Amino acid sequence: MEIKRDIYLNKLIERMHNGMVKVITGIRRAGKSYLLFNIFKNYLIDSGIPESHIIEVELDRYENKKYRNPENILNFIKTEITDAGDYYLFLDEIQLLEDFEAVLNSLLHTENLDIYVTGSNSKFLSKDVITEFRGRGDEVHIYPVNFREFMSVYNGDCYNGWAEYVKYGGLPNTVKLKNDNQKTDYLKRLFEETYIKDILERNHIEKIQEMNDLINVLASSIGSLTNSSRIESTFRSVIHSDISLNTIRTYIEYLKEAFLINEVNRYDVKGRKYIGAALKYYFEDVGLRNARLGFRQLEENHLMENIIYNELCIRGFQVDVGVIQRRIRNPQSIQEKKLLEIDFVANKGSKRYYIQSAFSIPDDEKRNQEKSSLLGISDSFKKIILVKDVIKPWHDNDGVLTMSLFDFLLGENSLDY
Repeated sequence: MEIKRDIYLNKLIERMHNGMVKVITGIRRAGKSYLLFNIFKNYLIDSGIPESHIIEVELDRYENKKYRNPENILNFIKTEITDAGDYYLFLDEIQLLEDFEAVLNSLLHTENLDIYVTGSNSKFLSKDVITEFRGRGDEVHIYPVNFREFMSVYNGDCYNGWAEYVKYGGLPNTVKLKNDNQKTDYLKRLFEETYIKDILERNHIEKIQEMNDLINVLASSIGSLTNSSRIESTFRSVIHSDISLNTIRTYIEYLKEAFLINEVNRYDVKGRKYIGAALKYYFEDVGLRNARLGFRQLEENHLMENIIYNELCIRGFQVDVGVIQRRIRNPQSIQEKKLLEIDFVANKGSKRYYIQSAFSIPDDEKRNQEKSSLLGISDSFKKIILVKDVIKPWHDNDGVLTMSLFDFLLGENSLDY
């Protein structure tokens, strides 16, 4: 069973021979290596590229340990290029290569060599490499399988598929496992033996319990407003820990660098500025989040919000949490100023969408509540409410589009309905 990853294949195709190093990043086990060494390689071969012109080095394999030395790998690549035709270099887990920035910069001078690398840590790749290349590094970030990709291999309807996806997420190996016990054991083991161990070792963390407690706090509060100071208060009052504010901030950065979590800022829509107080955190894979909490806190409304956020990121949007101030009448009919939240403000180029995630809208009161923040926006960008209810997309008299979650997730261009 092969899961098609056409989103990322097309991104690689668009970047062929652009004079840059294509840097494929993503959480461990998201499918980076398979994308490069199987899907993209097969595309090249089907396009007429001789297999001898595809140079592959998987640096995490023991037999390739010698190629972690800069001179050894440069000599190897040089001997593989035997004519003036186009060659394609695939380097897997590039962070294992000593002085990899210098090596890649050197390879960029080989005119007939198109370079693709993978890595699992954004500190090495998103930041250092892109900065080092000064415009000559091109990042392609791969996410776990989204719901549309998941349904392409799932044997059932979208409603049962959703129940599976919202619990176990979209890591490719998880999707391929056959039963609940296998999925549960795999995700729990992966979190402990790979992600946590990797973060602790890479960053030389000694306060192991505090890091574990922090992950639990973040996993329990997806979609909720928080910040480092609030988390510090939780540590002191609930966990009875004296961990410092700076340590919390540092540990959060480590989790972001490992692509476990994403941090979302609040944006004042009318004031057109960011509000630097509370933030939101979402997990890059909800299955890992659920596994971390022992599959006990499966609040479907919050998980739905997390999945919508990930989907918007996959589609290339810059996503913020929106805030707008409106005058609202209280039960005593007195107008009061109130800050209302818009779940997502999604921007890409000249496009913008305001999106509310509403698990269910059973009546007009709930609809008016969800619309309240959207109606306070004076610009003409599209305003959307996503619900898990089975409905046909429709626009109301205020121009707000209400759409089923499934139509949104399964339709590649659903936001343009």
